[in-house]
Amino acid sequence: MGPRRRRVVWSEGATRELDEATEYVAQDSLQSAINVLERLLDAAESLADLPDRGRTVAERDEPGVRELLVDPYRLIYSAGDSEVVILGVLHQRRDFDRWGRTGSASDAL
Repeated sequence: MGPRRRRVVWSEGATRELDEATEYVAQDSLQSAINVLERLLDAAESLADLPDRGRTVAERDEPGVRELLVDPYRLIYSAGDSEVVILGVLHQRRDFDRWGRTGSASDAL
């Protein structure tokens, strides 16, 4: 028997950030926005089977908070025994510390 599949859950803040990211990209190209959305959703869903594949978030001293790089975004999440919670979608150029104080990390952590 293989590893147990976890349920992937999006925090309210992460959902908002996903919407904001795709809306921003769509201003220039609807197709690019669809591509970004699909890549982020696929990456998040892949965590149901392989939640430990992301690296720990360098700015946090919490081994349970990890990230996948989905260029140009950071998909930030926390994995538990039965579910993976997507905490945020952060552009790689965005200030993480500022996001941590005002973004979805404060919603979920």
